[in-house]
Amino acid sequence: MSLDLADVPAAFRPAVHATLKELDVDEGHLALELVDETRIHDLNREFRGRDRPTDVLSFPIDEDGSGPGPRELGDVVVCEAQCENVTEAVVHGVLHLCGYDHETDAGEMLAIQDRIMARTDSGAGESAGPGGATQRGGAGP
Repeated sequence: MSLDLADVPAAFRPAVHATLKELDVDEGHLALELVDETRIHDLNREFRGRDRPTDVLSFPIDEDGSGPGPRELGDVVVCEAQCENVTEAVVHGVLHLCGYDHETDAGEMLAIQDRIMARTDSGAGESAGPGGATQRGGAGP
């Protein structure tokens, strides 16, 4: 099995690949969807109980990778209008899919994110939005 990034827009595949490589994840499928503020608001309310839009949500599926068949890492949903840097939001969401949680760790997730961003073309997919990237939102772990 290998990585299946067919459901990731081409502009974001390098960042997704770099994140998974950093975490030694070399197999599985991941999907990334870009949505508008209404959709991310609805998802944030439904899955996190937060009645506001956010920049990124993550929906992990096979967190431990031990199930039968190909590994399904999960889905990352990004709202460009809520991002200061879309690539960073993508990296953030993929880290959540892989079990990291900045709300409970001692800074490990954000340190990994910073390391990946330092090596990634941070301008790829960059977009400034009115909401900023302050509302990190992983629906996962």
